[in-house]
Amino acid sequence: MALITAIAVAPVIAILIYLVVKGGRALTPEFLTSMPTQGMKAGGIFPAIVGTFYLVLGTVIFSVPVGTLAAVYLTEYASQGRLTRAIRLAIANMAGVPSVVYGLFGLGLFVLLMQFGTSLLAGSLTLGLLVLPVVITAAEEALIAVPQSFRQASLALGATRWQTIRRVVLPNAIPGIITGTVLAVGRAAGETAAIMFTVAAFFLPTLPDSPFSQAMALPYHLYTISTQVPGMPDEIKWGTALVLLLLVLSFTLTAAAVRARFRRKKKW
Repeated sequence: MALITAIAVAPVIAILIYLVVKGGRALTPEFLTSMPTQGMKAGGIFPAIVGTFYLVLGTVIFSVPVGTLAAVYLTEYASQGRLTRAIRLAIANMAGVPSVVYGLFGLGLFVLLMQFGTSLLAGSLTLGLLVLPVVITAAEEALIAVPQSFRQASLALGATRWQTIRRVVLPNAIPGIITGTVLAVGRAAGETAAIMFTVAAFFLPTLPDSPFSQAMALPYHLYTISTQVPGMPDEIKWGTALVLLLLVLSFTLTAAAVRARFRRKKKW
């Protein structure tokens, strides 16, 4: 078991070490907090970090309430028949759709039809749709894991079904819901194809100031400086990749820490 774990973790560690060696020298306070200059061949990546933060925030605001409510309906209210199985199958299939398809869907629906333009709002909604299957599945598994005896005891004391869900089921399912949410956010933070049609800008001289502003984002910024900017210093490219990887890893580690903390508090 230890050998298999080591084999699974080794590629991640190798990539991280390689990025630290190639781009570690770029990680200075100026690189993280300044605007790009000289056609993005100098300066920092601050607007890309800010844009990524806004996109992740918008994704959470959209996907978590919708995904959690959908999971509550599927586990607590829906009859377990063909329709419910079909819905679950559709959710599972949505998780396997390539992100570029979500990007084109977001372009057609949010940018053109709803006229949000290429904006943070359109990008956040597109990323929200992308991670929604992960949030629903994680929340549903967390809700199912709550023992039925908890529900029966609450109902026997006179609580309504909604009161039981709100006061008993959801608090006990919070660890699983948070874990799924953080993992989904990690995926959203690293997506490129889903945002290149809906929000990402090649370069912006100012930070976004409204949900309808365009924004730079780390994954798209890395793509552009690696493929569209001749003579880009390698140190900036590897440094940007390192920042992006550390950001995604931080979400994964946060999810693991939250899950471990709540597991220790469980008494059932």
